[in-house]
Amino acid sequence: MTVTRLTADRGALIGAQSRRLMTTTACAFALLAGPFTMPVVAQTAPVSAATRAYVIPAQPLANALRAFGRQSGLQVSLPAEAARGANSAAVSGTLSTEAALSQLLSGTGLSWRISNGTVVVGDQSSGVTGGAPAADGSTVIGEINVTGQRAETSVSSVNIGAEELAARNPTSVADVFRDEAGVSVGSSIPTSQKVYVNGLEETTLAVSIDGSRQNNRVFHHNATNLIDPSLLKAVDVDAGIAPADVGPGALAGSIAYETKDVKDLLTQNGFGGMVSETYNSNSNTFTTGLGGWAMQDGFEFLGFLNYGKGGNYEAGNGDEVRGTETNLLSGLGKLAYEAESGDRFEISHERVRDDADRPYRANASVVTTGRPWEPAYRNYKLERDNTVFTYTDTTPEGWWDPTVRLAYSHSSVETPIFYNAGGGVGASYDGQGESGSLNGKFENKFTLENGNIVAGLDFYSDKIELETASEPLGYTEDASERARNVGIYTQVRIEPVDAMRLSFGGRADKQWFEGTTGEKWDHAGLSGNASVEYDLTSFLTAKAGASHVWAGIPLAEAFIMNPAWNYGLEGPEVTTANNATAGLEFHHDGFTAEGSLFRSMIQDARVAKWAAARANQNYDVETWGFEVGAGYDWTDGFIKVKYTRVNAEIDGLPADSDTGNYLTTPVGDIITISAAHTFSDWGLTVGGDMEFAPEFEDGASTYVAYEVVNIYTEWKPEQLSHMTFRAEVQNLFNETYASRATYGQEFGNVEPLYEQGRTFLLSVKATF
Repeated sequence: MTVTRLTADRGALIGAQSRRLMTTTACAFALLAGPFTMPVVAQTAPVSAATRAYVIPAQPLANALRAFGRQSGLQVSLPAEAARGANSAAVSGTLSTEAALSQLLSGTGLSWRISNGTVVVGDQSSGVTGGAPAADGSTVIGEINVTGQRAETSVSSVNIGAEELAARNPTSVADVFRDEAGVSVGSSIPTSQKVYVNGLEETTLAVSIDGSRQNNRVFHHNATNLIDPSLLKAVDVDAGIAPADVGPGALAGSIAYETKDVKDLLTQNGFGGMVSETYNSNSNTFTTGLGGWAMQDGFEFLGFLNYGKGGNYEAGNGDEVRGTETNLLSGLGKLAYEAESGDRFEISHERVRDDADRPYRANASVVTTGRPWEPAYRNYKLERDNTVFTYTDTTPEGWWDPTVRLAYSHSSVETPIFYNAGGGVGASYDGQGESGSLNGKFENKFTLENGNIVAGLDFYSDKIELETASEPLGYTEDASERARNVGIYTQVRIEPVDAMRLSFGGRADKQWFEGTTGEKWDHAGLSGNASVEYDLTSFLTAKAGASHVWAGIPLAEAFIMNPAWNYGLEGPEVTTANNATAGLEFHHDGFTAEGSLFRSMIQDARVAKWAAARANQNYDVETWGFEVGAGYDWTDGFIKVKYTRVNAEIDGLPADSDTGNYLTTPVGDIITISAAHTFSDWGLTVGGDMEFAPEFEDGASTYVAYEVVNIYTEWKPEQLSHMTFRAEVQNLFNETYASRATYGQEFGNVEPLYEQGRTFLLSVKATF
């Protein structure tokens, strides 16, 4: 009988693996047949039986439940006393939520239940409300949402959830990524900060905010995407290789920013609010935040407002860095309705404005050019708006899991343009650069026995333009470029065998481009990607991936547009890219270690200049390098270290930050260390992070070394459960430095924007 049982089990296993391999083969043929090919067999599993791929090694229980939260998309509540000394069982395979939890908690003696999207583990009598501790003192593990249709397989990714954002308490996008060695942020002020992933600037990636495409090449001295991080709940970065469903133009990967939702704050009908105040001692800046939210009978409302006002800060050497004052206003509003049928409709609007005097070139303190008519400072007014309508089905069944999105994003920069009025005397006229993108998509997720297929159609209609208030030089500078694109795509994510997770997809795009002269060209192209994870053992996973991306013709920036550009008969070249990465990941009993290699090559990257003959100027860009890291998680804390080496070339020569505008910047070696521990009985967390950038030589340029340390403590007193107090010291040792990705450090005529010196941040937040 035992032999018969084993034979039956083996037969069932072989049969299951055979079905998975057959499904994989069918998916591959479907993809080859066309990006919008539809499956032909219906899947009717109810939502309660929906499955996900889980890979959670045996480890301390709290850590395992955090991993379960990330992989399931659910919030998890765990009593503090149940976590102490408890270890989970390993979970691996494509399982239902119930099956995965049963495996994970086997041997612990703990019960569990699911209530209003929250997994309640242990003996608790009531559901946990968002943001508030349960009456029994349980610890709520922060919700980590699956944003859009994110890949279960991502060979090189950065995923920052609500818990990580709360720990970093970011005041700028640089703080969001400050312990991610592979993501660099240049400049010290939000108005000119740009994000680089593996050395490649964010305009080479598909960037979205709440699923809305961002098309923000306005002025190369300014930020590409001005973001208030206090409104964010999650950031997902695909480095190098992005799936087809993140949108067109993902030359070097993607960045997806997601703002807060009502369901991040409430799990049942009710209302709440918050007020916060932060003080920056260095610049004497006060930042005030207000928020309110409510949920009732399917209707949801959320509103946030954030206002910051303060002076210039001092660098580590004690010098005032002029043009760094804070005058920031941002807001977020969302309305949603979710019917009992699961149909969900949501509209959101997010806006951010920065209006202050900045250095004449806002990404550098001083640039000596020999032009006496240019002042040292001028006013910049930046505004960005993002409006998104989304329809989803929160109770999908089988092969019907649709997403419909229509969005409009807009960014503008107003600043005076100075010219030589004669004899070196300066005069100016007003200039405004604007970019806009009307974009949207319809897609559906088809659930399979061992994964899913996402197929859809997306579009964008982008415009970038320059408008001037007068024509003092005797000719008009007003000009614009436009591009429209329609794409169809398919992305398959499956587990063909228990130890393997496979993602592959493709898209076909058709683009219509119109130049400043009214001339038009159209092009079409194909993109494809594939990545795989394979568990070599229960604790060692191998990863690899590659992609080819067709991105059409990128629009030029607003402030260099020329209505007299000579595009030639063929017009600008289309831009393409090839990416590859491979690595290993180790995980065992809370310990992790990883290492990866990456290479990206962008061909014919357009970098138009104002001169009439330079409308089609382009470069070939290549970045390559490696990242290694290690860490350890325990019940109430973690420590991790990462080291990244990035090399960058433009047309075969070492890159510099000026030639690399909108493309790349020298990065070299970056080492980050971060750690935190929570004393649960006291409600006290202490932590910090460090960034080390050793001296880096690239060609004829040498980049100086720097070391910066930040520490913080946060207190949530049991007696005042609605209050959070935080004290932070940034740049503890008062280092005088500019972030490695900051513009101009390799040029003798440029004084870069130095980061702020030692700074005390004090904040208090009340939630009710």
